[in-house]
Amino acid sequence: MTESKKDGVLKVIGLMSGTSLDGVDAAILDTDGESVAIPGPAFTRPYDPELRALLRRALDEAVNVAVGAELPETIREAERRMTEAHAEAVKALLKEARLEPGAIAYVGFHGQTILHRPRERRTWQIGDGAMLARLTGIPVVNDFRSADVAAGGQGAPLAPLYHEARALSVNAKPPMVVLNIGGVANITYIGADGELIAFDTGPGNAAIDDWMMKHTGEPMDRDGAFANKGAVDQDRVVGMLSHPYFVVPPPKSLDRLDFGHAFVDGLSPEDGAATLTALTALSIVRGTEHFPVKERGWIVTGGGRNNPALMQALRGLLRAPVLEAEKAGWRGDSLEAEAFAYLAMRSVKGLPLSYPTTTGVPSPATGGVLHRPQ
Repeated sequence: MTESKKDGVLKVIGLMSGTSLDGVDAAILDTDGESVAIPGPAFTRPYDPELRALLRRALDEAVNVAVGAELPETIREAERRMTEAHAEAVKALLKEARLEPGAIAYVGFHGQTILHRPRERRTWQIGDGAMLARLTGIPVVNDFRSADVAAGGQGAPLAPLYHEARALSVNAKPPMVVLNIGGVANITYIGADGELIAFDTGPGNAAIDDWMMKHTGEPMDRDGAFANKGAVDQDRVVGMLSHPYFVVPPPKSLDRLDFGHAFVDGLSPEDGAATLTALTALSIVRGTEHFPVKERGWIVTGGGRNNPALMQALRGLLRAPVLEAEKAGWRGDSLEAEAFAYLAMRSVKGLPLSYPTTTGVPSPATGGVLHRPQ
């Protein structure tokens, strides 16, 4: 037994596939699920176009599937194929890290969200934990959100506890904000007195990505090129910002499809991209209305940090320093995967994954389901 294991620090792999449907992020974390969170090797495995399209069809079909109903073949096939893709990501990461499966204590497997309706006490992440455990030979923790939602919480965001642990490990000075711009954008506000507030601010990349796919066949507005060429339709943005979601106090969360691109239909591809980008930026700014004390600065993670048009808009609107994760010494592509490694360790130890101020759950709640290889 190594010294780190005696101290309760184990190697855990975290896997994250976000609402942008772009692929699997895999990361190794040395952690005790509490004060120790040391990032190790990380790996990204993009989804092939066929799997991405299959997952998109699963998203569209999920809204029509009743609880307990037989699953459509599309969703069953999507779950099988994306679980296999996650297994390949684990194997590739282990090869890159020169580790055997036995060196890993657990895998934290978020799965792919295809429906999120917390008001109906329903959240749905496809991904076969038992199958992944068999394919990798490593115990797998999945289904992180269901217990929170069943108890009356939003089930999201779940990364705030890890954001806080990482911020404290680098002596960041609160109050500060960690902003994750994935398909949906969410923030973690870390107060100077240890206060933790988390919520989805509004759309992230999803509507922009879907708009680009529709008009160009590309899965994103690469380098913000279309948004930078377009003109923002201010009236449409103002209309969307009147949505009641923005004045609801946190905690609160969104489904990927809650904010789509229909409101920019009829615009040119460039103007539509510019208008959607402006809505994402302004909805993030609206989130600051819920902060108890003005923040000192922002650390931005997720795919949205790679969009110069979006980052420029945020820097022009937020009256505080805005840093991409890498400039803060973090890894923006793997942070959420690291978070689910951390949460897997907490789940195994029976520690809370969420709190009333992060998801609205009535009391601190653990969660997750452990699957051991057969």
